[in-house]
Amino acid sequence: MELKFVIKEDYDIKRAQKIKQGGNTMLKDKRIDRRYLDKQYKNSLKFMKLTQKLYQGSWDDINDKFSKYVEKITGYDWFYPRYYCILSVVISGASNWGHAPVIVRSWKENPYLMRRITAHELILSHYFEIYKRYYSYEDLTAGQVWALAEIAAWALTSLIKETKEFWPSIDYYNNKTNYPHLVKPLLQLKPIFLKRKNFDEYIKKGIEIIKKYPNINPAGNTPSAKL
Repeated sequence: MELKFVIKEDYDIKRAQKIKQGGNTMLKDKRIDRRYLDKQYKNSLKFMKLTQKLYQGSWDDINDKFSKYVEKITGYDWFYPRYYCILSVVISGASNWGHAPVIVRSWKENPYLMRRITAHELILSHYFEIYKRYYSYEDLTAGQVWALAEIAAWALTSLIKETKEFWPSIDYYNNKTNYPHLVKPLLQLKPIFLKRKNFDEYIKKGIEIIKKYPNINPAGNTPSAKL
């Protein structure tokens, strides 16, 4: 798997509008009207292009090792040979929930510190693909799968020592997440992840737990559509 950083204004704007409509509060800037965003791109494009190069160089340093690491831990190959990361003026981070090999990341970060959240979004996409291809018979809502994917991404980017070579060590698998309503299932799944025989066992036990949270989704605890 390889990751390419790209700039696509139209995609960024449409994705930001969709995220806001879905009630997700994880936008860096709440103003997403077209005129405002066009101005942001006009003023920032040359700097975004510099960031694009810095991000790409930083990620390339870990791409192959990270790619193999995820395959080793999950037991699943990446489902696409190439993924794309759209640089955004308003979105902190977003995956595509397994619909396409595309993620989104803020362009204003340190090129080395940005690696972990970028990896987090890639793992979300990977988890969604695994669920859709091999576990969809469990009939979870989109919000439930999102919750499991988020928790798996936290685990894979912080609970295994091998990740220390990818980004600075950060103990963030705790109750200080950006989604307070995920804290309880997150802490329930931590020992299961650490004691797992394999990733499929972890997935199955996670599904059992998340079925107790039928309304969980990024916006909080409200009904969510089927995936």
